[in-house]
Amino acid sequence: MKNNKILEAAIKAVSKACVVTRKVQADLTQIQQLEKNDKSPVTVADFAAQAVVTHVLEEALGSIKLVGEESSGELREPDQFTLCQSVVGAAQTVWPEATKDHVLDAIDQGDHDASGSSYWTLDPIDGTKGFLRGGQYAVSLALIENGQVVLGVLGCPNLSADFGRSFNDPDPEGLIYFTEAGKGCWFIAANDKESQAEKLDVTLNEGLIRVCESVESGHSKHDDTARIVEQLGGAGESARLDSQCKYAVVARGQADAYLRLPTRADYVEKIWDHAGGMLIAQEAGMIVTDIHGKPLDFLQGAGLKNNSGVICASPKYHDQIISAIKTLGIGR
Repeated sequence: MKNNKILEAAIKAVSKACVVTRKVQADLTQIQQLEKNDKSPVTVADFAAQAVVTHVLEEALGSIKLVGEESSGELREPDQFTLCQSVVGAAQTVWPEATKDHVLDAIDQGDHDASGSSYWTLDPIDGTKGFLRGGQYAVSLALIENGQVVLGVLGCPNLSADFGRSFNDPDPEGLIYFTEAGKGCWFIAANDKESQAEKLDVTLNEGLIRVCESVESGHSKHDDTARIVEQLGGAGESARLDSQCKYAVVARGQADAYLRLPTRADYVEKIWDHAGGMLIAQEAGMIVTDIHGKPLDFLQGAGLKNNSGVICASPKYHDQIISAIKTLGIGR
């Protein structure tokens, strides 16, 4: 499957970003944090990964349109000189000729407003709090054309191919999942983009439903998840982990559902938090909708304004989950 110039560039970009983020995470005590307006932590790795992904894509494909999560405004402030130098240094791990201006300009290439007919969307580190804990996180890149996600690459640097390995025990190799619409889901080792790609072959669970959800209660209502699971007859082994890695965990059959239930009525999900992971799961045979069973609508700019929450589940459980949500009055 890796014979498409655009897909090759996307895999290379995410692979290099994984190298950068892994290097920064290796010594969390050296990470310098900056608070964004929404009070979520931003790290050296977020900025550096966005710069690297943009650079690799433009080097291979020419000028691109990118909806990214980060902007360089804070880094350009005089009192953030040290942070800026750390970001540049991290990017130089895989982009040795990069200067400060190169890196800052590359970050700001992510300023597209999602109004075009074709554009990329990137979350350079999805699951920043998990990253800071030394746990699971993802580098998520997707290509959207006319409101449809047509390509997705999901780097999971700490996720093991061994289902028996705890999510709290970072894997030394990690995985990259990738897909194009209609072509199935594939994966390679995150630390070797030239490794032989394998296609996901999922065996559906015949036991009690196994659910994965966000570690942070601020991202999903854990008590509502428990009510849904009870409505479905109880749960098998469940897991909490950060980031779009949850889409991969469901896609590969390690869990049956990922529930992201609204914590407040006015919250709008961002496209970069779901585009790549959604396509990975769909191409593995899973169903992804909002909590009312509506497809995710990527024609509304940078936010999923026409949707509420996200349900990613195997065909066996998806409709049951949507029915339980309706019965329990969740999300009204």
